[in-house]
Amino acid sequence: MTLPISISSLFHGKAVEWERLEFKEGWNPLEVLHTLCAFANDFHNLGGGYIVVGVAQRDGQPVLPPVGLDAARLDAVQKEILNFGHSAMQPSYHPIVVPEVVDGKSILILWAPGGQTRPYKAKLRLGKDCKDWGYFIRKGSSTVRAKGPDETELLSLAATVPFDDRINQRATLKDLSRELIVGFLAEVGSPLAGPARTLAMAELGRQMNIVDGPREALFPRNVGLLFFNPEPHRFFPAT
Repeated sequence: MTLPISISSLFHGKAVEWERLEFKEGWNPLEVLHTLCAFANDFHNLGGGYIVVGVAQRDGQPVLPPVGLDAARLDAVQKEILNFGHSAMQPSYHPIVVPEVVDGKSILILWAPGGQTRPYKAKLRLGKDCKDWGYFIRKGSSTVRAKGPDETELLSLAATVPFDDRINQRATLKDLSRELIVGFLAEVGSPLAGPARTLAMAELGRQMNIVDGPREALFPRNVGLLFFNPEPHRFFPAT
C-alpha cells in the first residue's frame, strides 16, 4: 500500500491539519490504540488521521531526523496492530499500516480513516483480563476519553457514517477523473502519482480510500466525487 500523500507533507503539515496528526517517538501500544480509536470515531468529521511511529514530537511538531524503530521488530509491531483491531477495539477496526524508511531510519505510518461503524470503543488497559472499555475522541491535537456530553454526542452518531465516507450509489468509478487524481497526487508530492497513471481505477480508488464496497459492486465515496469529479454539482446540488 502506498500513501496518497508524501512523507514530507505529513512531517510539515502542508496537506493534513495538525489535529489529524500524531507523532510517537517509540512504540507505546496503549497510546496508539486509544489514538486509533479516536481517529476511527472521527468526532468532528475531519476524515480520521495519521499516526507516525518512530518520530519524536516537540510542541506539536515532529523532531527530525527520526528516532526510528528497530527494523527487526517491525513485523511484530504490525501483528500487534492487527490484533488490536480484533481484540482491543469494538467494533473491529483496522488502519492501513505503511512501513517507510526516512534518513535511514525505519518508521511506521498508520493511516486511520473515519470508521464506517462508529462509535468505537477501546480497552482501557491491554491484556486478556481487562474488561474495562472506553470511547476516545480527538480534542485539538490530543486524544482524550469521551465523557459526559461528548460521550452522549458520540453515541448519537451510532451507525452514522461521516458524509465524506459514505458510498454514492448514484455514481460509478467512471465518474472519478484520473486526470484530477493524478494532478492532486503530483501537487502533494505523493509517490502514488506515477503509478496512478496506469493503475486500474478500482485499485487506485482503494489505495486512496475514495471507493468502497465489494469487488463486484464498487462505488465512489462522496469525498472522491467532491474532489475528483469536474462537475460535483451533478451529485451534490448545494456545491
